Amino acid sequence: MNALLESMTPADADWELARALDPERLPGHIAIIMDGNGRWARRRNLPRAAGHRAGVEPARITVETCARLGIRALTLYAFSVENWKRPRSEVDTLWRLLRVYLRKELPNLMQNGIRVRTIGRLEALPEAARTELLATVEATAGNHGLLVNLAINYGGRTELTDAVNAILEQARAEGKLDRLRVDEQMISSHLYTAGLADPDLLIRTSGEMRVSNFLLWQIAYAELYVTDTLWPDFNRAELLRAVAAYQARERRFGGLDGSAEGACQAGGAVVADSRAQ
Repeated sequence: MNALLESMTPADADWELARALDPERLPGHIAIIMDGNGRWARRRNLPRAAGHRAGVEPARITVETCARLGIRALTLYAFSVENWKRPRSEVDTLWRLLRVYLRKELPNLMQNGIRVRTIGRLEALPEAARTELLATVEATAGNHGLLVNLAINYGGRTELTDAVNAILEQARAEGKLDRLRVDEQMISSHLYTAGLADPDLLIRTSGEMRVSNFLLWQIAYAELYVTDTLWPDFNRAELLRAVAAYQARERRFGGLDGSAEGACQAGGAVVADSRAQ
């Protein structure tokens, strides 16, 4: 939190937003559905690829801001298993942008102690994109700051399917299939995100009121924040507004009072004021 304030000045438009945050009640894990690149481009009579290119800078700003805030984990929904249905040219553009982003940002990731991890079925990625991605994961593995999870070729249902199959395969290999009893802890330990705390805050841009097959198991008790802002227009102030909304809630986790550790005020989804461009 101090690192963020030290990087700002009172002249910054979002200075008061940052100062108003409670450093003791920050979400430990933020997940973001980065939506609206295509609509951003269409409103400007540009090709969809232009929207994807414009979406790179908000990702950089979000990672940087979360690191300076002291957020422990950030999961970005970069490419879903359904995105393969898009035109081949658009998909190829996404892989090129991923490679450029990783190569360009690696020095900053190292300087700020940011660790990159991936979740999803990476084996289906083009070789060049997969190689660049795995190289970044390896290069940042020794860092101990913010953990950035890139959800690539990811789907919540796919993740659950893979987890169940892994449980069955393990039980079969150990000769325990006939005695297998599956519980929540067993499923959690076989998810792509095993060992990582579930998201506290889920942000969705572009105003769509759905979770789009993202972290279906993990967001069971996440606070939801939806903003009409399209992803290419998402900036530091938008992120700080989302965190402020999170801090204005009381997290009950199914209980009747605010006794849960790290409680914030009021539960349920909140839709931000429309700020779409």
